[in-house]
Amino acid sequence: MRIVIAPDSFKHSLPARTVCDAIARGIENLPGEWDIIKIPVADGGEGTVRALVDATGGAIYHQQVLDPLKREITAEFGILGDGKTAVIEMAAASGIELLKDEERNPWLTTSYGTGQLIRAALDKGCSRIIAGIGGSATNDAGLGMAMALGARFLSREGTLGEQGGGMLDQVSGIDLSELDPRIKNTEFIVACDVSNPLCGPKGASYVYGPQKGADPEMVRRLDSNLEVFAARLEAELGADIKDVPGAGAAGGLGAGLLAFCGAQLQAGFEIVARETHLDDALRNCDLVITGEGKLDAQTRYGKTPMGVVKHAKAFGLPVIAIGGTLGEGYQELYEIGFDAIFSILDKPMSLQEALITAEEMLVRTAGSVMRTWMAAR
Repeated sequence: MRIVIAPDSFKHSLPARTVCDAIARGIENLPGEWDIIKIPVADGGEGTVRALVDATGGAIYHQQVLDPLKREITAEFGILGDGKTAVIEMAAASGIELLKDEERNPWLTTSYGTGQLIRAALDKGCSRIIAGIGGSATNDAGLGMAMALGARFLSREGTLGEQGGGMLDQVSGIDLSELDPRIKNTEFIVACDVSNPLCGPKGASYVYGPQKGADPEMVRRLDSNLEVFAARLEAELGADIKDVPGAGAAGGLGAGLLAFCGAQLQAGFEIVARETHLDDALRNCDLVITGEGKLDAQTRYGKTPMGVVKHAKAFGLPVIAIGGTLGEGYQELYEIGFDAIFSILDKPMSLQEALITAEEMLVRTAGSVMRTWMAAR
């Protein structure tokens, strides 16, 4: 029996590769002949680097970069098994989780560290870069990123030295003469699952600014600054990106990657599915097992297991989902393609205990799931 195991990570507990291995162990403990294909997956957000590196036999690298407040940190990125494709997560260098609550300030925070990760990937000889841009702390439209890649931004006083969303209206000129020349020969693919434009009521500042520390007045000023910067990008670079769906992702980093790197914005899970050759594995299998840390009504809205279901159902395959917990509305998932849904929790326990014992419970649950499946067949 051929089984494809394609889960996301269990957040704060198990990476996707470990989830794959645990489910496989639970099945292999049972009598029978098993042909198991393990494909750790993600949706383009947290865990994408590890999932793609593990799935393709790639490698993880570490790089000194500046965090959103320009403090030195170590961030990781990956190079896939082909040796030429890098995968980075913006959150590793410029993410909101890198800041304390009281430090969040999109007027000041910068995407400079993300540009440093891109440059590190170029230094490794990569000619293709996949960027996950969820979880940002910034609202600078990629200004900092572009600076790290060699772009110069001019103000009335000379070269703009400061960064952050508060500086965008100060840009009076853009000099790309020292922009890293390797960018022209590099394919940039951006995992972007939101359709927000750069500016306006549905743009980066109004929708995401408050969670990054902006009060209503700062939100208004940040949006105005993005308008000014977008007009400058169009006037000087011919980049009319203000209303492109996804331009407002990650505080406008989507717009910056479009304008400075010629990026393509694509659905996160579809990028991962393509890079891991998920459809090739599904084509000749009997059962698909997916999962993530929490399965609930929100799972249907672009989460990894939903992507797995869509691909599996294209081949008419049954899909079982295993979650760390089952949240409100998880029953709705039966209506959209999930055939069976299980939680790994088998008794009352604290969150801390659940996190510590998650792998062990996952092995047991996978075994119970397969016993049920075999009995039903």
